[in-house]
Amino acid sequence: MVIAIVLVLVVVGTVVFHFVSPWWWTPIASNWGYIDDTIVLTFWITGFVFVTVVLFMAYCAVRFRHREGNRSFYEPENAKLEWWLTGLTTLGVVGMLTPGLFVWNQYVTVPDGADRLEVMGKQWDWSFRLPGKDGKLGTTNVRLISDTNPFGINPKDPNGQDDVLIEGENLHIPLDRPVKVLLRSIDVLHDFYVPEFRAKMDMVPGMVTYFWFTPIRTGTFDILCFELCGVGHYIMRSQVVVDAPAAYDAWLSKQVTFKQSLVAAANSAKAGKKLVLRATPTDGTETEFARSASHR
Repeated sequence: MVIAIVLVLVVVGTVVFHFVSPWWWTPIASNWGYIDDTIVLTFWITGFVFVTVVLFMAYCAVRFRHREGNRSFYEPENAKLEWWLTGLTTLGVVGMLTPGLFVWNQYVTVPDGADRLEVMGKQWDWSFRLPGKDGKLGTTNVRLISDTNPFGINPKDPNGQDDVLIEGENLHIPLDRPVKVLLRSIDVLHDFYVPEFRAKMDMVPGMVTYFWFTPIRTGTFDILCFELCGVGHYIMRSQVVVDAPAAYDAWLSKQVTFKQSLVAAANSAKAGKKLVLRATPTDGTETEFARSASHR
């Protein structure tokens, strides 16, 4: 009897905690409310199964408790019960998977006219690339990646000359405009995730993965890596700022293009400017190393 009471209390406590828990999703900031709906549906289905199974265990603990004169009997098969269990399990699985398939189809079906944005992941920071006035991103090749060309953009591709490069700064995107996010990694598996957008996708070296979303409210949101990618995984963070159209255009006009970055690198090399790197040796002392930019 004690076991039955404990099981009932577990069910009641779990249900109450679910509804009064202070831990829930952050307020959504994109069009992917469908993802929240599918998760809530999964909670209802799995919650119903949990409550049913635990209460059934409590019933069995009372109904089949030890009593003088009672004897157990062996029943290896029960075709009727097996059909019920198989049917209900099938309905539960279909109920959880089917909505997800429809949402996934929408998730990877990019609407016509969507803006484009490229995210580059590497241990352990984020870089971003936006198309210039031509609205096209230039082609890339990993063999072209260097200190002066971190995205590996093909310098002979005219579409890439006006590409906007964002490194070491927050990403900005305009409000209420769908955007296709192209994801690349140059070293290990990463995962681009913005909790408020409900949007995430693995970044696989050698592949370009993608998804799309439409930001529906302005604000600043954290960008996280949701794939364990090494000892610096916890610091691989940045932020995305959703701007009103006028504020976004003002920010975009101040950014550096690929062509401008090449000119700046060439001028630095001609001037023989030195690049100072700081390193901390294992003995804890800080050392400076300098090298001429013209010798890169």
